[in-house]
Amino acid sequence: MAVNTSADSPLPVGEVSRLIGGWIDRLGAVWVEGQITQLSRRPGAGVVFLTLRDPSYDVSVSVTCYRQVFDTVSDVVGEGARVVVFAKPEWYAPRGQLSLRAAEIRPVGVGELLARLEQLKRTLAREGLFAPERKKPLPFLPRLVGLVCGRASAAERDVLENARHRWPAVRFEVRNVAVQGVHAVPQVVQAVKELDALDDVDVIIVARGGGSVEDLLPFSDEQLVRAVAACRTPVVSAIGHEPDQPLLDHVADLRASTPTDAAKKVVPDVGEEYERVRQLRDRARRCVRALVEREERGLAHALARPSLEDPHRMIDARAEEVAALLDRGRRSLRHQLDRADSELTHTHARVVALSPAATLKRGYAVLQRSDGQAVRAPGEVAPGEALRARVSEGDFTVRVDA
Repeated sequence: MAVNTSADSPLPVGEVSRLIGGWIDRLGAVWVEGQITQLSRRPGAGVVFLTLRDPSYDVSVSVTCYRQVFDTVSDVVGEGARVVVFAKPEWYAPRGQLSLRAAEIRPVGVGELLARLEQLKRTLAREGLFAPERKKPLPFLPRLVGLVCGRASAAERDVLENARHRWPAVRFEVRNVAVQGVHAVPQVVQAVKELDALDDVDVIIVARGGGSVEDLLPFSDEQLVRAVAACRTPVVSAIGHEPDQPLLDHVADLRASTPTDAAKKVVPDVGEEYERVRQLRDRARRCVRALVEREERGLAHALARPSLEDPHRMIDARAEEVAALLDRGRRSLRHQLDRADSELTHTHARVVALSPAATLKRGYAVLQRSDGQAVRAPGEVAPGEALRARVSEGDFTVRVDA
């Protein structure tokens, strides 16, 4: 229950420690799983001190047990071992320290570990973390390769030497971490996150040599699996040997059977690429040569055609036709003009013969009244009316007699 306190009525430290101890006592005994990180067995002492750690959450708690409790498992349990402890939480009031008093310690067997890993694997698979569509493709030629591995380890040497042998210009950003034990998970997770945050890193390799199931256990940790699944940079898992398959292999974008295999899959071989370029260059040269030869044959075939072999032949033939048509046109036009001239002469003669001037030349005259109208009948004039007589050589005035 909550305690009513204020600045004017605070609780003494001893009372607070006593209350915390009372709350912890009510928790009762619990089963706790963890990894032993420190183990102290003083000769002649009746109590064994050890530290139990959860590597996934970087949390540790002190554990004490009587010597006879630990002696039952001392042959199979040591530092780094995973155990299940039945213990009661205890509060040491003078120092304000929490610890567990163990009444039973059981080592976690390989079979039990594998069963738990299989259950975790099914859970993560249902969440879609292992789905193939989530896999990101690796770049053909990475600018910078991130490498997470143990310090001065064979895995680091295998990756660096094989990669530089295949492509001497490759660059690496190496993060040396613990690859087994209680510090492995937080260090590997931190290294992966750091490399993923670098814009120049194009691919990340997590590498470790072979080992037992317990040694490779950190690479099946749920925290590490989720951290790799959240990476925007492609991740290559190169853990152990071919038979080893930690959960990291399933969530990674590419699984390599060994660190050496990871170097081969991440970095192209300069000799192979040079040979591929040479083959492509030869293929391109053959294609261009075949294209040129085909066009040359087509051009030769086109030049062999009569129209291109003697281009003036058609022009000469057409020129003769044009000359013949031109001559025919001239003759036809001349004939038309001659006929038109003859018709014009005949028409002119008829016009001249029928014109009033010709009639007047034969001695006829035309009488016109004062308004210019010609007189056609005697009734159109009156006695004494003056008329104008027009003859061939001119005109004169006449007057009508009664």
